[in-house]
Amino acid sequence: MNLDCRQHQEYGDSVEGEMHMPITIQPEHERLIAEALRSGTYQDSGEVIQRALELLRDRDAWLAENRARIDEGYAAAQRGELIDADQVRVQMEEKKRAWRAEQRKA
Repeated sequence: MNLDCRQHQEYGDSVEGEMHMPITIQPEHERLIAEALRSGTYQDSGEVIQRALELLRDRDAWLAENRARIDEGYAAAQRGELIDADQVRVQMEEKKRAWRAEQRKA
């Protein structure tokens, strides 16, 4: 599948600022795009690609924000400083209770 994507400086730029960028999609990616279109959520392949790129940008931003914590956790695990599964469950239940209490207040 060949797509003619339009590249903008920012989301929502006018047609005047467009630059054409032809890309070739691998068969597996083409199937994923077709599947997304069949779901009815997207109007065209460009919309599917746009959403995928937005998600990629968001994931990369999340990783950049959390990289230090991920690295700290990994290093702790490498040193054998792990939390027991039962402890994790208790902590998650406490967080869930606190979140629900906060939601009831709102």
